[in-house]
Formats: sequence, C-alpha cells, structure tokens
Amino acid sequence: MSDAQEIVALLAQLPDAEFAAVVAAASDGRAGLAALHAVAQSLTDTLGHAPDVIDVTPDTLPVESYSQSETAGVSGQVGAGPVATGIPVPPAGIPTGPAAGGYTSAGVPTFESVRDKVEQRYGTSQGMGELDRQTPVGRSVEEQWDARAKAARERLDQIRKSMHGNDSE
Repeated sequence: MSDAQEIVALLAQLPDAEFAAVVAAASDGRAGLAALHAVAQSLTDTLGHAPDVIDVTPDTLPVESYSQSETAGVSGQVGAGPVATGIPVPPAGIPTGPAAGGYTSAGVPTFESVRDKVEQRYGTSQGMGELDRQTPVGRSVEEQWDARAKAARERLDQIRKSMHGNDSE
C-alpha cells in the first residue's frame, strides 16, 4: 500500500468532527485552499469539535492555575473583554502605565519620554562642545580655525583690490 492510500484509510476511520478538524488544520494558511478551509472550519464549529492542537505560548498557565476572577465569562474569553490580536501583553507583575519606562501598555514610547531623550542628548552634546573647547587640543583647533578665517579674509581683500585695479585700466 502506498503512503497516500494509508493516509486515506486512516482518515476514513475518523469520526466526522475529527476529520473536519484535520482538514481545517491542514488547509490553514494555504491561499489555494481557502474555500476548503472555510468549509472545514464551519463544519468543525457546527459539529462541536475543537481542534486537538491549540496554538498558545509556552508561558500560558494550565486552566487549573487561574484564579476565580480570571475564569472565562459568557463570551468564552478570560475576563469577557474584547480580544485584540497583535498587541504585545506584558507578563504579570510588570507595571503597565506610562510610568513603566516611558512606554504605553501597547509598547509605544510616550511623547514625554521621547522629548526627554531628545533634550538629554542635546544637553549632552552642548556640554561636550564646551568641554572640548576648554582642552588644549580644542583651543588649538579654534586657533587654527581663526587663523584660516583671517587668511581667507585677507586673500579675498587682495582679490577685490586686484579686481578694482583692473577696472581702472
């Protein structure tokens, strides 16, 4: 018997609810099988069988370890609140207000924290410039700059004088 025939034989032995769950799991994420996945998922929901594989993070506690206030509400969700996907949830015990390092509970930096960082970096830059100017090397650089600027002004004056001398001829 070939592998495909063995798989078909094993699938034929499954009850309808389990078969629909297997088809839904196997077709999940395949664009070409989106219609099949939708039908299999609706059959799974109708037949009342939840898939055996539940996608959870390893940090999820078993159902027995939840306190009474965290049990599922009428909607079947813990806390009976709306479910938002794609938003990182900090682990228990970490403060979640704006005071938690300047980030919101969604992990976005607050305006105040960004402004404070910019002001701190600007102040550091200003202080480093002042310190650099007070060192011997910094003074030397400033003196060189001033000498070059003076030489440039003198050369420009010479060029202007030579240009005015050509105008009179």
